Amino acid sequence: MPGSKTNSMAGKQVLEAVRALPPERDPVWHGVDEDDRPAMQEELRAGIAACRAKRGRPAGSGTKTQVAIRLDSELVDALRNSGPGWQTRVHEALKADLAAGRLQQRRAGRGLRSRDTPRRPPAMPVRSALR
Repeated sequence: MPGSKTNSMAGKQVLEAVRALPPERDPVWHGVDEDDRPAMQEELRAGIAACRAKRGRPAGSGTKTQVAIRLDSELVDALRNSGPGWQTRVHEALKADLAAGRLQQRRAGRGLRSRDTPRRPPAMPVRSALR
């Protein structure tokens, strides 16, 4: 872009010129305004690390399984209106019911199945022998 260049020096020349400055030209903090204080090496490294840190949702614990469950609207509304942490409270209540024996695991049929349990292969179609 025309007019955006402020000097004719290349990047390496600028670095060499800055490194060649005598220590007397280093910024000195007068101790009055904290905003004018030059950043220390540790602060610069911490800032760079914070910028490079992974963004987004933090990784889960890996011990829980996400499921979809259909509940009555009134029940979900009441749970949500109970305040933050309602999902954790539901989890703890179900866990307590399981420990107290109020919830039972099914052993046969479509009961609880581990993700590691292999499913049976589908039955092969039977072809007619009269063809």
